Amino acid sequence: MKYELDLFGVIVPSLLLWSVVAYVVARTTSKVMGRIGLYRHVWHPALFDFALYVCIITSLVFASEEFFS
Repeated sequence: MKYELDLFGVIVPSLLLWSVVAYVVARTTSKVMGRIGLYRHVWHPALFDFALYVCIITSLVFASEEFFS
């Protein structure tokens, strides 16, 4: 995995880009779960959202290491 990406002449850490992608995926998943009503079974929704974000970003980084290196 490349640790830095050249984005229009600016060197950006790859983790920043993966965190933005993970945020979009986590927010979409959170909104879908809210509409379905799954948050009724969650003790602490904010803590669950944070754990969901961490799981998504971890899986994205590991998948990118496997497929893009």
